[in-house]
Amino acid sequence: MSMTREEIISVLGPADEGLVVEIAATGATVEELREAWAWLHGDEALIGEGRPMPGTRVAALIEMLEPEGEER
Repeated sequence: MSMTREEIISVLGPADEGLVVEIAATGATVEELREAWAWLHGDEALIGEGRPMPGTRVAALIEMLEPEGEER
């Protein structure tokens, strides 16, 4: 089941409506969105915590959420 607008906003905070629609269209879960957010905004690399690399949907969400022009 795709995420609702409210679930997406609960993770991202105020967000562009186009981005909300794009994220909802991925079919990702709210847990996957939280994981993507953690990968982008974690104080330390999650790989150091023993977490596996992000899956396909999480990686796609990271790409959507990453600020333009910023590469990791």
